[in-house]
Amino acid sequence: MGAGAASAESNGGVRVMPLGDSITEGTQVPGGYRIGLWQRLAAGRYTVDFVGSQYNGPGNLGDHDHEGHPGWRIDQIDANITGWLRSYTPRTVLLHIGTNDVLQNYNVSSAPQRLSTLIDHITSAAPNADVFVATIIPLSNSGQESAARTFNAALPGIVQSKVNNGKHVHLVDMHSKLTTGDLIDGIHPTAGGYDKMAAAWYAALQSVPGSLGQGSSPSPSVSPSSSPS
Repeated sequence: MGAGAASAESNGGVRVMPLGDSITEGTQVPGGYRIGLWQRLAAGRYTVDFVGSQYNGPGNLGDHDHEGHPGWRIDQIDANITGWLRSYTPRTVLLHIGTNDVLQNYNVSSAPQRLSTLIDHITSAAPNADVFVATIIPLSNSGQESAARTFNAALPGIVQSKVNNGKHVHLVDMHSKLTTGDLIDGIHPTAGGYDKMAAAWYAALQSVPGSLGQGSSPSPSVSPSSSPS
């Protein structure tokens, strides 16, 4: 199934927007991390509706909608994000962006500030949404990987500054979950690499109550008899 305009698949579930570049779209492996994430959500009995203007992936990806744009940098996502959020009203946003800023050597030193601005625009347009911000995955080229690590090093402080201002923003350490051995072409993950991303997103989502709604059974960490905090 090729990329194209969204057919707006919907099951009435919690609206989740996978947001980013080709790594969200699933270049080399159509559907990318969204396949493994969808399957984990289904196994957990979560009812989730992926949303976005784009559409691609295989049949075992139960909902093909997303907002992954191959080749796009942070500024290009930022130029469109407010309209997308108004159109698709996500409850939860999964953001992995910055790889193309590094690959294109596009004002890399100011990329963290551009990301901070993008996050501000997301939280302004969707103030009740949980926004999960991932560090970008490794790159095989050593110079580019060094730039990616420098970019990633700024993310914890950016996310914490949003949290300190009362925003629902969460850091996902995606970079540490993959190695260059998980890349098919030095940039994009293999199917196994994408599944590692899926596992990281799923764990992050499960750690934030409400970001996925309710599964079929309560988490083992929640006990009705626990003392109130």
